[in-house]
Amino acid sequence: MTSIRNILSAAAFAGILFAAVPAFAVDEYNVSTGTTLSGAGVALRGDDVVALATGLAVKAGYAEHTVEHDGVAYYFATRETMEQFRANPERYMPQYGGFCAFGVAIGKKLDAAPRYADIVDGKLYVFLNAVAFGKYKEDTAGTLAKAEANWPAMHHVAVKQVNGGV
Repeated sequence: MTSIRNILSAAAFAGILFAAVPAFAVDEYNVSTGTTLSGAGVALRGDDVVALATGLAVKAGYAEHTVEHDGVAYYFATRETMEQFRANPERYMPQYGGFCAFGVAIGKKLDAAPRYADIVDGKLYVFLNAVAFGKYKEDTAGTLAKAEANWPAMHHVAVKQVNGGV
């Protein structure tokens, strides 16, 4: 009986403890479920964000060229692109934490594939798939305006909560 009470007390304490923990990078940034040794999720499915942000080139990144920024791991194809990112991460990072820009415009945090990307005014936007990218292209300015308006309320909210438990 005592051991059951101890277990229940420990479980209750753990629930209180974890309830106070802030959202992790996985809720603020679109990262893969695979993580680095430090526990950081990997951005852009492991593709090189500098190559994508400077020419929309999808190049596989490598763990040997990793930079962790704001709790997220970014992989790079070369040491050179890794150093470019390290010098100015904000210049290369995808908007909306790497979530689909069209999804953010409709109030959802959706995955994004580097294959579907655009650069507008020097900023990188990524999209879920060809359909979302096509909808964005129908009204680029309108989509980005809606996404900009929605993002502040979504940024620090868990993916499941934003997407209605999905």
